[in-house]
Amino acid sequence: MDLSSLLPELRAFMAERDWGKFHTPENLSKSIAIEAGELLECFQWDSEAKPERVQDELADVLTYALLLSDRLGVDPLEIVSKKLQVTKEKYPVEKARGSSRKYDELQD
Repeated sequence: MDLSSLLPELRAFMAERDWGKFHTPENLSKSIAIEAGELLECFQWDSEAKPERVQDELADVLTYALLLSDRLGVDPLEIVSKKLQVTKEKYPVEKARGSSRKYDELQD
C-alpha cells in the first residue's frame, strides 16, 4: 500500500462514521500530541518496549498526522521533503556528523 491509496481509505473510514466534523486542525493537532504521549509511555519504565504496542501507537500518530495534512490540503511527502532540505542546511554533514547538538551550538 502506498500513500495514494491510504489517504482515500482513511477519508472513507472517517466519512462512514461522520467524524470529519470533529477533525479540525486544532483537534487533530491535539490528537497527535496525545498519541505521541502514548507512544512515549511505551518506553516509560523500560527501553525495551513491546514492538506491537509501539507500532500501534506509532500508527495512531501517523494516522492523525496524515489526517491533519489532508485537512490542511498539503502533501505530507512534499512537506517532509521540503523540511529535510531546510534541515540539511542547518545541519551540514561536516559540522553535525556524530553530534547531537542543536544547529546553533555546532562549532565552525
